[in-house]
This record gives sequence, structure tokens and C-alpha cells, in this order.
Amino acid sequence: MSMTAERKQALIKDYANAPGDTGSPEVQVAILTERITYLTEHFKTHIKDNHSRRGLLKLVSQRRQLLDYVKRKDEPRYRSLIERLGIRR
Repeated sequence: MSMTAERKQALIKDYANAPGDTGSPEVQVAILTERITYLTEHFKTHIKDNHSRRGLLKLVSQRRQLLDYVKRKDEPRYRSLIERLGIRR
């Protein structure tokens, strides 16, 4: 299992813009980043798992689209988000 319900709720709480906010780009990017990190660690031991690698590539692409959207709409918000998550770019 990649992420527990408690961890997901903690991410939502940390990145939400308002109480009850679960769909903002910040929350979505944080959850995707957590899943990407888990899969990256998974591939260190399961090198030939190409089916999961395809899923990882889809997650990375989805995160990239959300980050591009945030950058288009609000540049400072984008900068603070990638800084908080530790995403280099």
C-alpha cells in the first residue's frame, strides 16, 4: 500500500487553502508527490517492475500538468509550492 489514510489526511491538512479543501492543486500535487516518492523507492528493489513504472510516468505527467496550471495562474504560489515539497525545477 502506497499511502495510509492517516498520511493522506495529514497531507490534505498541511496543504489545504481552507478547512475541508481537498481538491486544490496544492493538495493534489502533494498527494501525487507522496505517491511518486513511494514508487521511486519501490523501483530501487523491484527494478524490472515495468507495469508500475508506467503508472509512475502517468503520475509524474499529471503532477507536471497541475504544476504548470498553478504556474500559469499564480507564479508566487507555484514557487512556494515547489519549495515546500522539495521539487527541483
